[in-house]
Amino acid sequence: MTRFTYLLSILSVLSAVASYDLVHDYSGQTFFDGWDFYGNWDNLTLGDVWWLDEQDAFSQGLAQINSAGRAVLRVDNATDVAYNQKRNSIRVTTQASYGIGSLWIIDLVHIPYGCSVWPAFWTKGPLWPNDGEIDIIEAVNVMPINQMALHTTPGCFHPGAGDVETGNPIQADLDCSQAPGCVVQETKPNSYNTGLAAAGGGVWATQFDVSGVFIWFWSRPDVPASIASATNTSSITDISQWGLPSASYPATSCNITEFFTAQQLVLDITLCGDWAGIPPVYDPTCASQGSTGLCYNDNVVGPGSPKYDEAYFEINYIRAYTTGGPVSPISTPTSMPGSGYNVPGTTTTTSVPTTSASYTPPSPADRNVGQVSWMLPLVGVGLGAVLVL
Repeated sequence: MTRFTYLLSILSVLSAVASYDLVHDYSGQTFFDGWDFYGNWDNLTLGDVWWLDEQDAFSQGLAQINSAGRAVLRVDNATDVAYNQKRNSIRVTTQASYGIGSLWIIDLVHIPYGCSVWPAFWTKGPLWPNDGEIDIIEAVNVMPINQMALHTTPGCFHPGAGDVETGNPIQADLDCSQAPGCVVQETKPNSYNTGLAAAGGGVWATQFDVSGVFIWFWSRPDVPASIASATNTSSITDISQWGLPSASYPATSCNITEFFTAQQLVLDITLCGDWAGIPPVYDPTCASQGSTGLCYNDNVVGPGSPKYDEAYFEINYIRAYTTGGPVSPISTPTSMPGSGYNVPGTTTTTSVPTTSASYTPPSPADRNVGQVSWMLPLVGVGLGAVLVL
């Protein structure tokens, strides 16, 4: 098959779905309905944060609806953190799990950034890693661009550079089960950092389909009319004019029904940890910003302002749509009474954090040593997706 024929086949797949019906709108005063707060330290990526439970998140103002009616999730920038302690932050996970045949759209005006800051908007199955992971928004420190990735069990591959996407894959034909995942870097401007905020934000759309996983990004001036004109009750009736996605993972190289089950949406912000904090990633842009050159010492410890004044999500909405197609054939755990809800094309799970009986903070030396050996040869290209649950 020629590249041109292959491209036409992908475009025909993307336009094959005539309409997506809205199944959940997370926006306004009810944005936080249907999310679970993590309520534990970051035992997943070894970040120097404590992800608050729901009560503390709202009482401390780290989760709120602002005067513009937008949802805000932020890192604590008001507390003077003592050495060997963690800074408070937020991680939330949807109670609903959205099956294959879904479309997710996030519209936001601000993404967290700054030295030590590691934000993400991603999805996961209930039994990680067997159920797959999709990283839609993920970057660290003062990177200028966003990057996207899949994480799966062995056998799922990215097809290679330039065939089906506008983004830049960091390595062609990499099995998505490898620790970095199948990473594609955004090439459009203003996908992260000050550029996104200056442009008035942007929109990401992710198609989770039997034909593949496809992720689009548009800066605010370029948002398609079919999205800009959509309301919190309307369908998305035409995606054929969206053009090539930023990242494309077609089923021809990754069988979606084999490697993914229904997915929960996750928003989180951690600090330092196994990507933002390791010296090969942190040092080039941030080590000179503090007195010690160490991520934890120069950022997490001490006053939170102005260091974390930009470390927040500000979200207009997140919308989940479905074609009414099937969910993954792998069943999800039964939800507890009152823990969630079911919507067409979705299943429901209870989000349960992985916890330890007690927490012993890593030593200061451990915090600032690169702990992930696979990262070291790849940091020059900005790679940093890590194993997360």
